[in-house]
Amino acid sequence: MITVYYDGKCSLCSREIGYFKKRKPKRPIVWHDIANAPSLLADTGLSQSDALLYMRVRDETGVLRTGVDAFITLWGQFAGWSLLARLGSLPGIYTLADRLYRGFAQRRFNRNPHCLASLKR
Repeated sequence: MITVYYDGKCSLCSREIGYFKKRKPKRPIVWHDIANAPSLLADTGLSQSDALLYMRVRDETGVLRTGVDAFITLWGQFAGWSLLARLGSLPGIYTLADRLYRGFAQRRFNRNPHCLASLKR
């Protein structure tokens, strides 16, 4: 079982998570909306603002994955998405995807008032 920590106040994030929630995963997934329930982060050691910046997934071994690694872990749970997970793990593709995601995530964070408000808590 994996646990997905996502920003439920972000419309893009919610649409993407909603898509996956409607699919049948290979193993059960726990979904934690940390924008609306920051207490769900208690066992991660992350502040809400740190968690809102990048998507996080706790894998089956208990390792907390961040950003592209989190997506690769999530995609690997779904038939039809496993190929994307394997491709995303390839060195050149991984490096490019990681850079693009980090830039996108920072812009998304800076444009969402609830993310910026989390910095003040």
